[in-house]
Amino acid sequence: MKPEDFITAYETALKTREWKNIEPLFHDNVCVTFSNGTVHNGKSMVKVAFENNFSVIKNEEYSIQNVKWVLKNESIAVFLFDFFWEGVINKKYTKGNGIGTSVLINKNGKWILLTENLSKKAT
Repeated sequence: MKPEDFITAYETALKTREWKNIEPLFHDNVCVTFSNGTVHNGKSMVKVAFENNFSVIKNEEYSIQNVKWVLKNESIAVFLFDFFWEGVINKKYTKGNGIGTSVLINKNGKWILLTENLSKKAT
C-alpha cells in the first residue's frame, strides 16, 4: 500500500458511514480536529465524534481533493488537501468545505492516520 492508496481507502470507508470500516485506518493514538475546533484524542473518542456526525448528517457525501504531499518516505507521509461535504441536517440540505492536513505513518507495511486537522478556509 502506498500513501496515495490510503486516501482512496479512507474516502471509501467514510462513504459506508460504518466505524468498523474506518477504524482499521486509524492509529490507536489518533487525534482528529474538526473544522469547528473540537479536538478528539484517541481512537475511542474519535469513534464517538464520527458516529455523532453520522447520526446528525444524513446522506452525507465527503470528498478529498487537491492533495499536495508535504513529505513522503517509507515511514511517514504528510499531505494537505481540500475537503468538501454535503448532507441533510435537521431535514435541511447543508454543505461545507475547508482545508485539511493529515499525517500518516507506516505500521507494518500499512499506512494509518496518526492525526488529521480540518479547518475552515480563510475568507
